[in-house]
Amino acid sequence: METRPFKAKVGLELHQQLNVGRKLFCDCPIMEYAEAEYKILRYLRPTQSELGEVDPAVMFEFRKNKANIYIYNSKASCLVECDEEPPHPINMDAVKAAITVALALGSKVVEELHVMRKIVIDGSNTTGFQRTVLVALDGVLKADDIEVPVQTISVEEDAARLVEERDDAKVFSLDRLGVPLIEISLAPIEADPKTVERVALALGRLLRLTGFAARGIGTIRQDINISIEGFPPCEVKGVQKLDLIPKIIEYEMMRQYHLYNVARLLKEKGLDSISSIGEYVDVTCLFEGASSRIVRNALDNGKKVYGIKLKGFRGLFKMEPYPNVRLGLELADMARAYGLGGIIHSDELPAYGISSEDVERVKAYLSVEESDAFVLVLAGERDYDALSALRQRMLRFFEGPVPETRGPTGDGRTRYSRPRPGSARMYPETDIPLIRVTRELIEECRKFVPKPWSEVLRDYMQKYGLNEKLANQILDSVYLGLFEKVCSMTKLSPTLVAVVLTEHLVTVSREGLDISVLDEGMLFELFQLLDSGRVSKESVIDILKCMCKEGVSAGDCVKRLGLKPISEEDLAKMVHETVVSNRAIVESLKERSFGPLMGMLMEKVRGKADGGKVSRLLKEEIAKLLQNI
Repeated sequence: METRPFKAKVGLELHQQLNVGRKLFCDCPIMEYAEAEYKILRYLRPTQSELGEVDPAVMFEFRKNKANIYIYNSKASCLVECDEEPPHPINMDAVKAAITVALALGSKVVEELHVMRKIVIDGSNTTGFQRTVLVALDGVLKADDIEVPVQTISVEEDAARLVEERDDAKVFSLDRLGVPLIEISLAPIEADPKTVERVALALGRLLRLTGFAARGIGTIRQDINISIEGFPPCEVKGVQKLDLIPKIIEYEMMRQYHLYNVARLLKEKGLDSISSIGEYVDVTCLFEGASSRIVRNALDNGKKVYGIKLKGFRGLFKMEPYPNVRLGLELADMARAYGLGGIIHSDELPAYGISSEDVERVKAYLSVEESDAFVLVLAGERDYDALSALRQRMLRFFEGPVPETRGPTGDGRTRYSRPRPGSARMYPETDIPLIRVTRELIEECRKFVPKPWSEVLRDYMQKYGLNEKLANQILDSVYLGLFEKVCSMTKLSPTLVAVVLTEHLVTVSREGLDISVLDEGMLFELFQLLDSGRVSKESVIDILKCMCKEGVSAGDCVKRLGLKPISEEDLAKMVHETVVSNRAIVESLKERSFGPLMGMLMEKVRGKADGGKVSRLLKEEIAKLLQNI
């Protein structure tokens, strides 16, 4: 993706789960437990503010008319998460973690901690709000050669875990609700996407070095605010993978610049939103005998076909200046978010079984001229709000990029999620008294402030004999604790342990296997087998693949793969026989015969003998033969 002509301001908000033993406002443990003892059913109800306003994001969720179902199990949740009991005193270990990070960033810790309620609009909290505590302001994050201002540092409770989303309901598990999070908001910076990724990496590393950060998939999430040319930002929520950050920023820059250019083109044509965007017209009568399966299915389900004329828009919906950036896709994403099947625009017709004759009838019915376009929407009686939202979005094509909340896709694009929530979302929590931050508390936290990453990296390289690349990889890895445990309890080379936990697992993952099934106990058993000599390092990848595919232990995989190690005596015999039977190669190539002979041997003993032993024995045998020639 070419991004050189583009400029954007990017702000990061990082949300990191804290490993502090229990939840933020109760004594429940931090664990996943999906088995349901009870279920709670609730609906979101919008209310007006003191000014008589209703948050547009709240209305968006309310109009979906979905129930919220909460799965409750007493092993991981209690009446606090069920909103049946007031919150308990705050987990001070979580507060200490936030103060420690604040001190590391040079932030100003507030004198009093006030718990606030922040409105939640997606049903992910039984109370309808999230409890959050501002801990510190200002500060600076240093990431290589740049400094990024810190705006705020807070502690807050995580949301319930979305288990299932159905047409009529969302199902949440309360096991994650209330897990302590630290939220760090960085000031917007104008930088290239790769630089923003480095900033996120530096912040994540700082959190890990404190020892308070939880590890594992889903424990860290980033919200990215992206804006161009002074327009209000779009927020991309819930980015979990670091390498997706530059892709998302690049895509958003292209998408927003396309909207900016479309608005400019429309104005150059002398068009305005009021006269260009028509009203919806029921055109169902034109499709009563249509052969289009999409239209036919919609009509059979009681829906109608609505058409809307867009003056001067011909060609604009299919215009794709950058990959997957089109006006048609903008509307299609919004239609999906509102529960509609999608939209059909004239730039892509005839298609979907809609014939040229159908197109001409619609044009005549809507008075569409040569330079105009039209959009068809398949909607039911209850879809009035969705139709209205789609038309409002068409009107705003004249404005350029508009503020909205978007979600990331697996390939680094973004999709419309909902309108941006209103700004007045915070109000005081009345069930928890304020907490004074004493000098003694700050001095206690100062002891946990970590060394800079460069110093920790140097120490690891010296202690374990790792090169810089491997030291960085293992320090960033979720398996850091396991690495230290294996190195302290076995005689294995730290380099081998680090390679297995980083590069080998990446190799297995790239083949489409789910490495999340490998818990630390399973991996530790594999290292024990390596340490005892029962398996060779050459067999590790095959064993890991087997463990992922079969879901069994390393020991079981050794049996299934037939990886019984070859004895030293049998190995020496095999090497000798290979050299003797290939005497001509040795006489011809001399020492250079090692390569082809090593290849022959490893085909026979791979996974059953250590490659280092094979290499040593082969060199000795070649030397003996050459001496006797």
